[in-house]
Amino acid sequence: MILLSIETSCDETAVSIIKRVRGKHIRFETLSHKVLSQVDLHAQYGGVFPALAKREHAKALTQLIAEALREAELLIERTHTHHIPHSERKKLETLLVREPEMLTAMKVLFEGIQKPAIDAIAVTMGPGLEPALWVGINGAIALHTVWDIPLYPINHMEGHIVASVLSHKEGTYEIPQLTFPACALLISGGHTEIVRISKWRSYKVIGKTKDDAVGEAFDKVARLLDLPYPGGPEISRLAEHARNEGLVVDEDLRLPRPMIHSGDLHFSLSGLKTAVLTRVNKRKPLDEKTKKMIALEFENAVTDVLVAKVKQAMYETRAHSLIVGGGVSANTHIRFALKELADSENFTLFIPDRALSTDNGLMIASTGLLHIACEEKPKVKLIANGSWSIEDC
Repeated sequence: MILLSIETSCDETAVSIIKRVRGKHIRFETLSHKVLSQVDLHAQYGGVFPALAKREHAKALTQLIAEALREAELLIERTHTHHIPHSERKKLETLLVREPEMLTAMKVLFEGIQKPAIDAIAVTMGPGLEPALWVGINGAIALHTVWDIPLYPINHMEGHIVASVLSHKEGTYEIPQLTFPACALLISGGHTEIVRISKWRSYKVIGKTKDDAVGEAFDKVARLLDLPYPGGPEISRLAEHARNEGLVVDEDLRLPRPMIHSGDLHFSLSGLKTAVLTRVNKRKPLDEKTKKMIALEFENAVTDVLVAKVKQAMYETRAHSLIVGGGVSANTHIRFALKELADSENFTLFIPDRALSTDNGLMIASTGLLHIACEEKPKVKLIANGSWSIEDC
């Protein structure tokens, strides 16, 4: 079983090709893993600009697929002139009518190479930016149209869960046997939620943000401190400097811990951003020391809330494992705090390698293999769903 994956939910264009290894567990080797980030392009807007993301995905995707096939040694160039059959050509032209540059590139791909030995295609269908999602979906449908390869739509957040549990050994990845129920904490630029997992492919959201996601809050606070985009790593950098220097946060810069004692598993972070704004306005112009103290207090406040909610969730669900996924899982302080909690409460913690914490094709490919192992049927009609809940996948 060889599977190709496509991920275009936000500002990374990603393609991976994996090959399942025979055995009792879901284990695979990576034949190719390509990620093209747009972060530098979006920095000028202080965040991801959807129309620009769509355009860049459309420009990059076909070439990235070709590069992945070549790296996986699955690209075989044709030695004779080949034309796409008329019926398939018309379908491609209709499908990619809004992406003429991608249409031209796809035609060149199909006419220039033979059908590769790919058994399935997994593609992100949501959640995410719908204009960006459509590029990946239409690319996958184009491959299906010409090469007749089965399609598996993947929920982006389920992809983060699967990526977080992958174990790497002897050059392969494996989805380990988990003891259920488990909980997942999904923290990214667009999501903050706690998910109860009763078994693979069965998910229930038991807590979520009422407003800003964690990553979104980090970026907004970074802008208040006049820090470059993406803001999360910049906040963490300043906070780490503050810890290393032994800085004590001034009393007037202390921040609330929103909903930490609410009794439920939900979050609210927009008020925390407003609290930072109030303190920034009182201290303007900010010197470097003040920025470090605010960054430290903000990161501590977010971490305290996450840890408290996770502790409550693990108790209420009687979960044996905590799976942490999403881009914010790369945050060093949050990782450390959750590890301390897992050690003290005696549950198993799964956190992804930092390279797999941000959006990538491997998480979509491995989730595709999970779907196949669970005997999911491939789909014919795929529709971008920017708010697709993991409960409905």
